[in-house]
Amino acid sequence: MLTGQESLLRLIGKRRRCLPNRHNLLSTPTPNSLNLDVNDSGNLISPTGDNIRSPETPPTYPGNSDDLSVSRKNKKKRRLTQTTLLQWSGSKQSQHSPLIHPPKQQQSILEFDDDSSSEEISKTVALDEANGDEAIQTFIVGRKFSDVQDLEAGEKICLLRHPENIKDPNAIKVLSSDSGLSEILGYLPKDVSQCLSPLIDQYDLKFEGTINSVPKNSSEAVSVKVVCRKMTSDVWKESESAGGDFKLMWEKVLQVVEHQMQFPPKTTRYQLNFSVLVQEVLRSCSHLFTADEKAFLESFTSLSEDSQRLFIRLYTRKGPWFRLSNISYPEVSDSLQALKDLTVKGFMTSVENANDLNYQTMKEIIELLNVTELRDILSVNKVFSRGSRKRDLINSLCSYYNDGTRINVGTMILERTGLCAKISSTSESLIWRVERLFFLNGEQDLSSFVLLDLGIIKYPIYKCIDSEQIFSDRTKLLAYEEAIEVAQLMDESLDCEDSGTVLKCIMIAETRISSSSSSESALFNCFTAPWVYSKMVLLGVSFLENQKRYNQAVYLLRRLLSCFSCDGRRGYWTVRLSTDLEHMGRPNESLSVAEQGLLDPWVRAGSRIALQRRILRLAKPPRRWKTPTFPNLVDNKIPEVTIQGRSLNCEVGMKNRFYGEDGEQCGVEQLALQYYNGEGGGWQGMHTESSIWLTIFGLLMWDILFSDVPGVFQTRFQTAPLDLETESFYQTRKETIEAQLEKVASGMAEEILIISYETHRGTACRGVAWERFSLEELRAAVACVGGKCVASLCRYLAQDYRSWCSGMPDLLLWRFKENGYEGEAKLVEVKSEKDRLSEQQRAWLLLLMDSGFNVEICKVRPACV
Repeated sequence: MLTGQESLLRLIGKRRRCLPNRHNLLSTPTPNSLNLDVNDSGNLISPTGDNIRSPETPPTYPGNSDDLSVSRKNKKKRRLTQTTLLQWSGSKQSQHSPLIHPPKQQQSILEFDDDSSSEEISKTVALDEANGDEAIQTFIVGRKFSDVQDLEAGEKICLLRHPENIKDPNAIKVLSSDSGLSEILGYLPKDVSQCLSPLIDQYDLKFEGTINSVPKNSSEAVSVKVVCRKMTSDVWKESESAGGDFKLMWEKVLQVVEHQMQFPPKTTRYQLNFSVLVQEVLRSCSHLFTADEKAFLESFTSLSEDSQRLFIRLYTRKGPWFRLSNISYPEVSDSLQALKDLTVKGFMTSVENANDLNYQTMKEIIELLNVTELRDILSVNKVFSRGSRKRDLINSLCSYYNDGTRINVGTMILERTGLCAKISSTSESLIWRVERLFFLNGEQDLSSFVLLDLGIIKYPIYKCIDSEQIFSDRTKLLAYEEAIEVAQLMDESLDCEDSGTVLKCIMIAETRISSSSSSESALFNCFTAPWVYSKMVLLGVSFLENQKRYNQAVYLLRRLLSCFSCDGRRGYWTVRLSTDLEHMGRPNESLSVAEQGLLDPWVRAGSRIALQRRILRLAKPPRRWKTPTFPNLVDNKIPEVTIQGRSLNCEVGMKNRFYGEDGEQCGVEQLALQYYNGEGGGWQGMHTESSIWLTIFGLLMWDILFSDVPGVFQTRFQTAPLDLETESFYQTRKETIEAQLEKVASGMAEEILIISYETHRGTACRGVAWERFSLEELRAAVACVGGKCVASLCRYLAQDYRSWCSGMPDLLLWRFKENGYEGEAKLVEVKSEKDRLSEQQRAWLLLLMDSGFNVEICKVRPACV
């Protein structure tokens, strides 16, 4: 994989199903600033030489399309697929769902049309003044546990606590009064029972009621009205006189019931999540949608329950086309009617007639056919296939498909597939945009709700304090969307080795990075089109370097440096520029670039060390008569130790394997741990790299990371503030950060660590690896390293997390003295015989030495036989 491609993949997220602007992007004339073409063999050629214009002469900006349509395509299967997660979410709900208790800044009233019971239960709380009873409207759920399948409206019920329930100790059973309380009808919804059960337990309240209406499907939730009767012992009055606790608890019950009425239990969990997703984006980002787009999205709630469920199910599947015969979900009673309704409303497109099949649609639909069906069609038409694999059969059928055979072949295809449908381009585009605006990245989607509901992920608690909008107007959003579309096109072209399209995407990106503006907020800079294009240009640099086209790579690097004056990536760009100039046989220019780079305040960490080392190597007479001196490199000699091991393999390009002291196979890191534990000095330790230090940083700085700072928390699914990797993180919180680091340096690090670990254990936070380190290991690390060193390391991470979050030494070693309280630590970078330090690793070792850490390089070489 080329350098920068993985980063671009994370930006793109899950690929969209199709790229509707592909033709316009590829057909729009773009200045050939690289002076490159692609020959028939797919190789890059320079038809008129390698004369590249100067980056100081900006190209004409071609302008973005006013109306962009985007779609998505899922990438490789995840360990937990969308379908599996949606099925699980129906059977299990987390106590930590953000939908029940969202942050105050995120709360909004979301209207949901229920076509069967909204009119019957329009009031969520009813007070029967005549009888002095407290009544609430709720539902019976968990009908699969019922002893009675057939219910009748008006049937008498009562509630009974069920604390022995293994899955939920707050469970409340619904019993049939007519059966003498011997028959279970189901349970109250979990959210209601969680609030109501403490009242029943503490105040001995009794509830009874009646069934309001009975749904057609016996497995669906049943609407009921339950009443808390005033007992002869005046329990209710005694409860009221108990004070504020009772009133607060009862008000909580009413709030949960009110929320439940907006999203009844018959609404599946993924339906609820989808509705929250859409409604919250429309509430907070309405200025980014046209009136027609908003009307289209809002019309979703007017669809039938079946239609809503079917659409969400299909949207989360790979697609793009689906056979109706393969669509079957237990919660969708009539898939055909639901599909028809979705097609009429414009949410889906269907094909059942050969006249509706064009070549592109046919190519997509025949992917639904199995090998037997493909062979049948080819046999009937007497078409010969060169292979027996499905891909060979599809290629043969596509080559046979033409104007003369279109109707005949199309008819045979649809006879076998039956009715086919896919998500419409309009809904695809809008839902993709909604997800992007809600999560602010391409890696999260509806499955994030499900992971939360299942308790697989628990997000930290913080306040979303509004500040400026990430996208101030629709134009900026559309430009950002188009940039991501070009990025996906480039990524797909790299996968299929289409050099021509890759080159086109590079040129599009290069012409559009010039629109970068220094006035953009650093906090939201990564949500701009120029930032996306800059990542594509960097990937283009890797692509050209791989083709030995250093002249064009140098041009692109100069363009990046001229367009982005305040960017943490300038260090890497400068190193690449200096290196490529040397490849071109221009050492003087390479040296000058490196020297100028050291004057750039944005060149830091490993990039700075790399430039210093390049200068020391290149600045020899007659280029430079005075040899430069860099005290950090010359004066600080990193200690080294060399050990031997029995090598299992020494092949170039493969990770070295050795036999350990116990005779088992191991890597160089495990071999080094065995050495330090034995003859190396009785050290305990682990292979941690950067992970343990990012974990310690996250735990010690937890309250600061999730403190109330405007604008840094935009969604309820974040694991870190948006400004963590920017300059503003430290500057905005400088006083609180320094106050916390002072406590750490003064010896309180272990105490803060313990409290933070026990309070937040299992909660997702950027860099914190709960599964890798126990509290005892983290305490040992902090105690043996010492408060001052830990504070120094945390300060570097707070000031520049982006530059210092990687490249830390492989091993953390520690040992306690005889008293068991005092200890010492050592950080070790392990290298095999043919391996060498990266510049980032060297920068970390030098920085740690300056901060008072005990560091060492351990070189492992094969033992002589």
